[in-house]
Amino acid sequence: MRKNIIFLLAMFGCLLFWGQPILAANSTIPSEGDVLPEITLSVPQNTNEKDYLGIKEKDAFKVSQIKARIVILEVFSMYCPYCQKEAPLVNELYQIINERPALKGKIKIIGIGAGNNPFEVEVFKNKYNIPFPLFPDASFSIHKSVGEVRTPYFFVIKINVDGSHKILYSKTGSIQDPNQFLNSILKIAGLKEEG
Repeated sequence: MRKNIIFLLAMFGCLLFWGQPILAANSTIPSEGDVLPEITLSVPQNTNEKDYLGIKEKDAFKVSQIKARIVILEVFSMYCPYCQKEAPLVNELYQIINERPALKGKIKIIGIGAGNNPFEVEVFKNKYNIPFPLFPDASFSIHKSVGEVRTPYFFVIKINVDGSHKILYSKTGSIQDPNQFLNSILKIAGLKEEG
């Protein structure tokens, strides 16, 4: 009985969430070459996540302040079955990056839980053993700022030394093959694996 209720709630959440982009015809999704809208996130309470991001701020930070050359941002929803299916592939991508010493500190991954409160994000994180920071977006404010994208949606952002940034990749759907996805990102970004 409990599983049926959870399933029905998940399906209702997906229907409600997937209807959002259709209702928002005026929204524009940032694409390759654009600047990501300013997104402010709360600094993680978890010290390991804070260290991973290289954040010195105490309360809030912007995506462009993450200490990395490339930030892969996934917009997901815990109620989205495609996001659930994608979670192991994104975890594999994280592992591949961290196993390559020349990339480990240069590429970081974060997730934004569109319509998800902190509890829901934590449930998703624990259920799928997500090793990178996830942030709630219960009010859909971040989701709206990026054009009310369908989930999962991936932005790859190149952060320059001066703090400016641009989007290198902006697409919905699966990354499919984590190695191939990473190699294409490295090529687009002009990053090499030497030191």
